[in-house]
Amino acid sequence: MPFTRIAIPTETPPEQRAAIARAVHDAMVATIGIPDDDFFQLLSAYAPADFQFDRGFLGQRRSERMVVVQITLRRGRSDAMKRTLYARIAANLAQAADVRKDDVFIYLEENDFSDWSVGGGRMSMELRMQG
Repeated sequence: MPFTRIAIPTETPPEQRAAIARAVHDAMVATIGIPDDDFFQLLSAYAPADFQFDRGFLGQRRSERMVVVQITLRRGRSDAMKRTLYARIAANLAQAADVRKDDVFIYLEENDFSDWSVGGGRMSMELRMQG
């Protein structure tokens, strides 16, 4: 059960926003075994003055159109799976949403089943055991 937050430039048009969301989700489905219907994403827009960053950190060439992908998910994926996920997200965004690979910033936050409640005010692990 991942929850994904994606920060995008304010002027990103609605169709590109949808393409960004789908590209990130498709990468998670293809690389780390997320079910296709496990789709929970929150997109937020930022104005250029609201996001300050180094355009050349670690040799990248970032533009003013950075896309930041924050994925919160259960722990347990290997470094190799994460590496593949990062590459697939960047490739999908470049192909489906016209986002430069150097403008993709991704980070993961990992936790456990007991850290989630996805409905009814009940721990998700309990819902999973009933289902």
